[in-house]
Amino acid sequence: MVLVLRPGTVAANDGRGSQFIGITDFSRFYKYYGPQVGEQMWISPEIAASITFNELILSWNADAPTNSYIQIEARAIYRARVSRYYTMARWTPTPGKHLRTSVPNQRDEQGKVDTDTLLLENQCDRIQLRITMGGPPAEKPHLKFIGLSLLNSAVAPPKLTPNRLAWGKVLEVPERSQMNYPNGNVLCSPTTVSMLLGYWAVQSHHPEWDRDVPEVAAGTYDTNWKGTGNWSFNVAYAGTLKGLRACVTRLSDISELESWILEGKPVALSVCYDRLRGVGPGPNGHLVVCVGFTPEGDPILNDGGTRENVRKVFPRKNLERAWAYSKNTVYLIYPEDAQVPRDDFGHWPSWSSKIRFRLIDGMRPEYRRSY
Repeated sequence: MVLVLRPGTVAANDGRGSQFIGITDFSRFYKYYGPQVGEQMWISPEIAASITFNELILSWNADAPTNSYIQIEARAIYRARVSRYYTMARWTPTPGKHLRTSVPNQRDEQGKVDTDTLLLENQCDRIQLRITMGGPPAEKPHLKFIGLSLLNSAVAPPKLTPNRLAWGKVLEVPERSQMNYPNGNVLCSPTTVSMLLGYWAVQSHHPEWDRDVPEVAAGTYDTNWKGTGNWSFNVAYAGTLKGLRACVTRLSDISELESWILEGKPVALSVCYDRLRGVGPGPNGHLVVCVGFTPEGDPILNDGGTRENVRKVFPRKNLERAWAYSKNTVYLIYPEDAQVPRDDFGHWPSWSSKIRFRLIDGMRPEYRRSY
C-alpha cells in the first residue's frame, strides 16, 4: 500500500479547470538524509488532484536563515508511467554560497519547465514532490507551507456572475512606482509585492512587514532568468516574513477577485500590459495590484509602471483580456490567521483545499521504490 494525498471533497471535480492544494502538515512525507552533510530530503506521498491538469506552479513559505537552501522537484504520475523529477526551484533567502535560481534546459517528451511553471505534454491527475533542505547546523530552514496550483489549460469555463457587493469598494494600498528606482522598468513584480506588504504592515500593525522595492527585488532575483519576475520566488520572499501566507495560484474569473476585495484583501495580477492599456496585442508581461472596483464594476489597479498616478481605472473587458495572458495568475499575500473568502472552486488556501490522507491498495511496485 502507498500513501496518497487526496484533496477535500468541497467543490469536488468542479474546479473550472484549476485547483489549489495547500499543505502545512508534512508528517506523512518520507524523510531521509541527503547526499550533502546536514542535508535532509523529503518525498511526498502521491498527491491526487480532483481535476486533470497539464500545468503546475509551486509556492512555498519557509523560515529560512541566511545560509539555508531549499530545492523543490516535482514529477507527474500517470496510470502507465511516471515522469522524471523536474527541478522547480533552487532557492535561498540570501544568495552567496547557494544560488537562488530556476533551472534551464529541462525538456523531454513528457514536459518542460518554463522558469516557474511545469508544462506537461499530457493531462495528469497525480503529482509527487521531492524537497531537499540544508544549511549549517544552526541555520536549517523550516518549511511552513507548500502550495500546488494546478491548471487544465484546455478548459474555458463560462463567466461567473459578478460579485457586485465589491463594486464601489477601494482598499488603501500604498501607491509605489517602480520607475523611481534604478532599472525600474523591470521591477514590476517586486514593486507589486512591496505594495501588498505595505498594505498589510498598516492593516495588521506589523511595520516590519513593510519592505521597499529594492529590498524585495534583491530577495526575488533569479540568477538564471536574470530578473525579478519569477512568480514563485516573489511569494517565497513574502512567505519568509513571520505571520504571512503567500502563494501563486490561478483564478477563473474577475468575480473571484471581487470576493477578495470585498474581504479587504488586495490581489496581485499578472497581465499583458499592452492589452490592459488597449494599445496593442502584446504580449508584454506586467504585474499590478487590484485594489478595488468602481461603482460600475471596472477594476481599480495600482500600476507601478508609471511615475505618477499609480492608481488607475481600466475597462473591465481590458482586464479580462490582459489577465488571460497569464491564464489568470495571481499572488495572494495576507496574514496567516486572516479570514479568506469562501472558496467555491478550490482555487486558494482555505479549509476546502486541505489535504486528506488515504491508503490506496494496488499501486504499482515501481512507485514504492521511491519510499
